[in-house]
Amino acid sequence: MKPSPYYDQDGITIYHGDCAQILPFLEPVDLLLTDPPYGIGAARKGRGGKRNGAAAVASRDYGHAAWDDAPPPAWILDAAISASRNQIIWGGNYFGMPPAKGWLVWDKNNGENHYADAELAWTNIDTPVRLMKWTWHGMIQENMGDAKEPRYHPTQKPTAVMSWAIRLAGDVATILDPFMGSGTTLVAAKNMGKRAIGIERELQYCEIAVRRLAQQTLFQCEQPNA
Repeated sequence: MKPSPYYDQDGITIYHGDCAQILPFLEPVDLLLTDPPYGIGAARKGRGGKRNGAAAVASRDYGHAAWDDAPPPAWILDAAISASRNQIIWGGNYFGMPPAKGWLVWDKNNGENHYADAELAWTNIDTPVRLMKWTWHGMIQENMGDAKEPRYHPTQKPTAVMSWAIRLAGDVATILDPFMGSGTTLVAAKNMGKRAIGIERELQYCEIAVRRLAQQTLFQCEQPNA
């Protein structure tokens, strides 16, 4: 039986459930843009605190969960790839992806600490290696003004980084993120007038994604006419 969406509005659809059970029912899309669990325990309570020196503020507690205890089985990634024309997979260096001409590099500009200086995305897009610098280190972000982005998820990507990835994919109208998390891919897609589908097995993040999309709609409605 085809699953019913948890949310379906303004070209954005969210499914709450296991992507292994939902992917077979979806139509092909132009772009797979996702950040799967790496299997490094990022969802474990206490992870993310500053260990080398004192933190400027207390680290946020995202709670204790098991969704990052293991990476997804290879066949699930294969199924998502098969359902898309183009692919951008963050953390592709964890998944044994095939050789690629171009990788995407997000330089976090996070200074001297134990965190990674950058994150990598594997892609099948015909592009040279591309790099984006966008500060994202705890309470410190690239944009520290009114547009500072709330953090909802321990492995959340900035919306600007996901928007950059979508632009690099070229002419795409439909986007799939089967490991949606708090919905950053969907927010970026909506901002750019794209249709997008997200799948997430943690109900709390489905709820957060819906709130983020609603806030984005409110923000857009409040903008002055051009």
